[in-house]
Amino acid sequence: MFKIFGFIFLWRIIGNPFVALIILFAILYLLDRRYVGIFPSITKPFRRMRQISKLRTAVSLNPNDVSSKFELARLLSERKKYKEAQPILHQIEDRYEQSAEYWVELGQVNLKLGQTAEGEAQILQGLDINRKAQYGQPYLRLAETFRHTDRDKALRYVSEFQEIQSSSSEAYYLAGSMFKALGREEDAKRAFAESIAIYRSLPKYKKRQERGWALRSFFAKMR
Repeated sequence: MFKIFGFIFLWRIIGNPFVALIILFAILYLLDRRYVGIFPSITKPFRRMRQISKLRTAVSLNPNDVSSKFELARLLSERKKYKEAQPILHQIEDRYEQSAEYWVELGQVNLKLGQTAEGEAQILQGLDINRKAQYGQPYLRLAETFRHTDRDKALRYVSEFQEIQSSSSEAYYLAGSMFKALGREEDAKRAFAESIAIYRSLPKYKKRQERGWALRSFFAKMR
């Protein structure tokens, strides 16, 4: 209702419905980015591309800069350039043997390239070094990988994730989404409800961070 009245108000002031609609969407986007956080950042992909360009330059100037190589591989993986990220990660394996982040990243790349057994083993190796690496989210990636082929394993990985993120609205939303994908509708609804309950119990300074996930849980619970 607010959007309709806002649109009509802008239309009357500006006199052009298309411009009014663009302005309304811009206002909603800015409000969401400031107070909620559901809409994705439109600037993040451009910042990531600039960072990738800088890292490529750094690596070309200094091939022994392993930290830049690792960050480059991570950003390439974010852009779904897994075939390009994989050899870079292999180049620095000897320097990152004890790094949970490294094994998790390499495992996720291999999962995306269809090397399931190898990717799973590498992610578990990383989680064995640090069970809370990347806030436990690798468990959800493993659950997603096996949700069509091994439901019991997928559910086990979801449970592992929940044990780590027991007080996060985001965690319960992600777990609920995975339960829903696995056909566990009641478990999904409970997870979404818990996500909302956790948000309500958070101190004010934490609610901005979790508000978007609580709203996602609210709408997911209604479906």
